Amino acid sequence: MAFINENFLLKNETAKKLFFEYANTMPIFDFHCHLNPKDIYENKNFADISEAWLGGDHYKWRLMRSMGIEERYITGDATGLEKFKAFAKTIEYSIGNPIYHWAHLELQRYFDEYEPLTERNAEEVYNRVNEKLKQDDYKVRNFIKKSNVKIIITTDDPIDTLEYHKKLKEDESFDVQVLPAFRPDKAMNIESENFVKYINSLSEVSGIQIKGFDDLLKAIENRINFFEEIGCRASDHAFKNIPFAPSTKAQLEEILERALAGEKLSTIEVDRYKTAFIQFLASEYTKRKWVMEIHYGVIRDNNSEMFKKLGPDTGFDTMGDYSVIESLASLLNSMDSKKQLPKTILFSGNPNDNHALATLMPSFQNSDAVSKIQLGTAWWFNDHINGMTAQINALADVGVLGKFIGMLTDSRSFLSYPRHEYFRRIICNIIGTWVEDGEYNNDIEFVGSIIEDICYNNAIDYFNM
Repeated sequence: MAFINENFLLKNETAKKLFFEYANTMPIFDFHCHLNPKDIYENKNFADISEAWLGGDHYKWRLMRSMGIEERYITGDATGLEKFKAFAKTIEYSIGNPIYHWAHLELQRYFDEYEPLTERNAEEVYNRVNEKLKQDDYKVRNFIKKSNVKIIITTDDPIDTLEYHKKLKEDESFDVQVLPAFRPDKAMNIESENFVKYINSLSEVSGIQIKGFDDLLKAIENRINFFEEIGCRASDHAFKNIPFAPSTKAQLEEILERALAGEKLSTIEVDRYKTAFIQFLASEYTKRKWVMEIHYGVIRDNNSEMFKKLGPDTGFDTMGDYSVIESLASLLNSMDSKKQLPKTILFSGNPNDNHALATLMPSFQNSDAVSKIQLGTAWWFNDHINGMTAQINALADVGVLGKFIGMLTDSRSFLSYPRHEYFRRIICNIIGTWVEDGEYNNDIEFVGSIIEDICYNNAIDYFNM
């Protein structure tokens, strides 16, 4: 079989029909990513393929370190060509890794490069691609448009000015919506050594002096209102463990007062604060019909020396193994009992949680929305063939797969949109196989409509777009 050809991952005729006639023509709604809106507004032109591919992409950095590549060729001062050659050497050995597939899909879709990338041809590929990157057709906005992206939701801190979101909203020359998502982790993480500094910044931006818990909530509500004005439809929350520890108002005031004084808090105090904080946020999201994304199950920044040198999000994280379902159920129940549980997407970094999350969701589904609680697509360590297949199967086993909201990139790269194609090929193959095996009705038109919904339409409805 030819290398990553048109039928890549499509192993039967029904899968091919579903992909080419239904999935492949659908637009993309990338509802969770880490793209820089400034780069979109300014229509950035990359200096070379190394900047576009390797700048900020800790997925690739992890692979290169596993290959024994020196750090100067990863995040250091090596030339673009040297870094590209080091990556090409790495990718040639990364059999079965999704980055091998993604890299070649990106080379094919954006640069018409169909030759497998190797250490031997790396310089030739580098030079050919760089010649194209000099052209106006290969700027950031064109990568987005060529990928048929209609809506992008970035990840943004409450104190962000959203300057470039506002400029993009007013820019009639670019018809792709770029919306912010509210990511209040720094206000949530009361145990962080940077918490007090952050709260001071939040006070300044919101114009509300934060001396107590009520002040904090007023400041956060102020920023939520600001985000809503710019078009925000979603929030995003990263937890190591899911907290659930009820508290009194007096306890919360004391906890925040001690934290602002620089005192060390106990684990139960941290959990009380986080529980109350996320409950308040959920109530605000419910009022505005925002979507709440919760992801957990990752142990971050394991290498302390490299954290000192490079900071967070540089490839030194690992899958966590926590028992959180009971506390998550209690947390969701506390919101639901007050009619303050918004639409919620649950992501775990550990695929062992797929079925537990999928069986938890029906406890809180109701007529407020179709599939109000969603099992998020395979994420971070799981967005490969096996991980996506496991997530899809878990949802199909105990849920309503036809109302799944589909794929996201969770990426910092403007060349990452073929990941949506990758997902679409996988789900078309899975459902196509079920049809051919007689496990689902062979009504191609209806099955095709389900595929279209999972690729795009369900997310559009879910996020009230």
